[in-house]
Amino acid sequence: MIASLPMYDRAETAAANDALWAAIRARLEYGPQTLTRSSELWQVWQSPDLLLAQTCGLPYRARLHPNVTLVGTPDYGLAGCRPGYYRSLFIARSNGPSSLADYAGKRFAYNEPLSQSGWAAPYAHMAELGLHFGPLQQSGAHRASALAVAEGQADFAAVDAVTWQFIQRHDPFATSLQVIAATTPTPGLPLITAVSRDPAPIFDAVSQAIIDLPAEIRSTLHLKGLSHIPASHYLEQPLAPAPNL
Repeated sequence: MIASLPMYDRAETAAANDALWAAIRARLEYGPQTLTRSSELWQVWQSPDLLLAQTCGLPYRARLHPNVTLVGTPDYGLAGCRPGYYRSLFIARSNGPSSLADYAGKRFAYNEPLSQSGWAAPYAHMAELGLHFGPLQQSGAHRASALAVAEGQADFAAVDAVTWQFIQRHDPFATSLQVIAATTPTPGLPLITAVSRDPAPIFDAVSQAIIDLPAEIRSTLHLKGLSHIPASHYLEQPLAPAPNL
């Protein structure tokens, strides 16, 4: 069996994610001893051996949903968002303009095309305002997008609000950045299991495991609880066109 919690896993949170998995496994009374961190994400998400993994809403609705089972959505207690929802934050250098409109036509850094918070949500927000990106720069990760802006390699970027909290807490370059806009909230990063598994006991185990965690570990992960968000709420979100590099 495979368990993976890759989406907010970084050096500063790895031990806390290990503790979260240990608490989940204790509640389930089965599962792998350790989290999988070395495998390619699409292989993990689509494996018939998958017990639990976190993915992004866009991969879920674009490709995964027919072949996996939705378990639940972690709630990070984000301001302006319902439980289990999140939003993208547009960031730019702190010494630059503070209005999103001022960045129309400027270089935009995004992590990858199949990212809800890094590409789809900011694309929809810009389109709704009648604004357009300038040159596009694929960074490979939210933190890399933020760093590209801080170092002047890109003019602005969008990262999800949870990632922004981690960047503010752990990355000194965050002090050179400002938030200039926020998108409409959408369903957050879901937990999935293999299509053959019953999600109910897994949901219960994760939910109770979060309650069992020491407050310090929940704080490290910015984790508040687990929410039920219907699959339909993910699937009704629009699919953004692929970036035109």
